[in-house]
Amino acid sequence: MIPRVHARGARTIGLLHYLYGPGTHEEHVDPHLVAAWDGLAPDPGRDPGATYGDLQRLLDQPVMALPESRRPAEHVWHLSVRAAPEDPILSDEQWGEIAPRMVAATGIAPDGDDAACRWAAVRHADDHIHIIATIVREDGRQARLRQDGKRSQAEARKIEIDYGLRRLHVGDGTAAQRPTSAERHKAEREGRERTAREELRETVRRAVAGTASTEEFFDRLAAAGLLIRKRVAPSGDLLGYKVALPDDRNKDGDPVFYSGSKLAPDLSLPRIRERWTLPAEPASADGSEPEQPALPDVTGPAFARRRATSATWQALLIIDHGDDGTAAAQIAAAGEILDALAKTSAAQTRAELREAAFVFERASRSHVKAVRGHDRVLRQAARELVRSGPALGRGEDGATTAMLIDMAFFLAIAAANWPAKREHAQQAAAAQPMATLRQRGQRLTPRVRQRQAELLQQVLPDLAERIRAEAGWAALAATLDDVRKAGHDPAVLLSDAARRRELNTADSISDVLVWRLRRSAHLLALPARPDGTAAPGTRRTAPPAPATRPANSAVTDPSRRR
Repeated sequence: MIPRVHARGARTIGLLHYLYGPGTHEEHVDPHLVAAWDGLAPDPGRDPGATYGDLQRLLDQPVMALPESRRPAEHVWHLSVRAAPEDPILSDEQWGEIAPRMVAATGIAPDGDDAACRWAAVRHADDHIHIIATIVREDGRQARLRQDGKRSQAEARKIEIDYGLRRLHVGDGTAAQRPTSAERHKAEREGRERTAREELRETVRRAVAGTASTEEFFDRLAAAGLLIRKRVAPSGDLLGYKVALPDDRNKDGDPVFYSGSKLAPDLSLPRIRERWTLPAEPASADGSEPEQPALPDVTGPAFARRRATSATWQALLIIDHGDDGTAAAQIAAAGEILDALAKTSAAQTRAELREAAFVFERASRSHVKAVRGHDRVLRQAARELVRSGPALGRGEDGATTAMLIDMAFFLAIAAANWPAKREHAQQAAAAQPMATLRQRGQRLTPRVRQRQAELLQQVLPDLAERIRAEAGWAALAATLDDVRKAGHDPAVLLSDAARRRELNTADSISDVLVWRLRRSAHLLALPARPDGTAAPGTRRTAPPAPATRPANSAVTDPSRRR
C-alpha cells in the first residue's frame, strides 16, 4: 500500500475535473465515489443528476463560510493511495473502508470528530484511489496536518496486515524520487523502457564511478551525450548542475532538465564532491604532509579486475568489522565498482550487471553519514576499471571478471546484513539476495524439501544436520531445485562444491554452498524479485567460465570468513 500526499491546491473544482475526467492519457476508467464525509454526498460519476459543481460547493462550504481574509490560499488537500503491483484487486467496499482510515490517521477527519474536514474518495482505476479534502474544518479551524505523509505511511503498514497485502517498509527519506505518473506515461508513449528520470539517474551514477574531480565528472556526462546546465554563484563558484536527455522535450520543445539532487539524494554536487575527500593522515615527524602511497599503473582490464576483486574483499572485512560511518562509505563505493564493471563488461554479462547495479544502488544510501576518504582503495579500483577499458569476455579477462562477480555477490550479502542489523529496513529490502532465496526455499512443497534434505544427507552426511539447522538452509534448498531445473545433476554439483575447500570453518556452510552452486551451474546470482524471476530486461545468460585465483591474489576463499 503506497500513500502519497500531493502538493496542496487552490481550486477544488480543478482537481475534481481531473479525478472524474478521462486522465491525461485516457487511463481513467469509471470514476466514482467509494467513500465520503457524508454518505449522501453527490457522485458525478455514477449519478446523472450530480455535477462537479455540486460536489465542489459542498466540499468548499466550510471554507467559503470564513471571512475572505481568513481563507487559506491553498485549501485543497490531496492524497493518493495505491496498492502494490502484487496485491489483489480490492473491491469498492474495501477501498471504502481504507479511505476513512487514511483521513483519520492524517488528521483530516479523526475518528469521532463531528467537526472534521469534508473529504471524498474517488476511484478511477483498479489499483488506487484519490482522496480530496478541504483543510478547513466544520468549526472554522484548520486541520492539524503535521507529518501527514508519515502518518499515512504508518497507517498503510497497518492496512497491509489487516488485508493480507504485500508488506512494504517504512520510508526513511533516503530513496531517490519516484517517477511521476506523467513521466511514466510519457515513457510508455515514446517507447522507452525507463523514464527519463531513471535513465538519467543511471547515467549520472555510472559517470561518477571512480571520478577524481569535478572536471572529470562533467567530461564523462558530456561523453555520455547528456545536456548539462551548471549553476554558478556570482563569485564564480560552481554550486550545482542539471542534466537532460537530448531527446526528452517538453510541450514547448525545450529539454527537460533534472538537478542531481532530484535524481537521487547522493547525486547532488556537494554529495558527489564528498567522494573525493582523502582520509586524514597523521603528520610526519617534521610536520610535513605524509606522502600517499603510489599505486602501480594498470596495464589492462584483467589487472584492473584482479585489483578490484582484492579491494572488494577488503571492503567486505571493513563492512563486517568497521564502524558505521566507515562501513557506509565502503557500501557506497562498492556501488561504484558495480557501475564501473557494468560499464566495461562484455556483452554477455552487461545486461545482468547493469540490473544488479540498478538494484544495489538503493542499498548504497543510508542515514548513516559515510566517513569518506577511507574508501579510497575501492574508488580507485572503480576508476581503474573504467580507465582500463572493456573486457573481451574471454580468456583472462573473462576469468577475472567472473572472479570479481563472485566477490560482488558476497558483497551484496554483506550489504544486506549490515543495514538489517541496524534496522535500516529500506536498504535491507533493496539488497537481500539471500533473503529472497530463503523465501523461495520456504515456499517449496514438502515433497521437494524432503527430496533436497535426502540429497544433502546422501552427499554430505557429516554436515547435513548442521546445514539444515542454519538459517540459509532454505536458500540452499531453493538453489538445489534451481540446479535441477537448469538441467544439471544436483548431487554431482553439490559434491563438487563441497570438495573445493573444507567447510567446517565457515560461518554459514549453506551460504558458501549457494555461492559455489550458483556459480557452477551458471545461475542468475542475484534474483531481483521475491519470486526469484529476473527483473524486466534481464536475461539468464551464462557468465564467463569460472575463474582460477592467481597465486599472488590477496583474495581469500569466502568460506574462510568469520
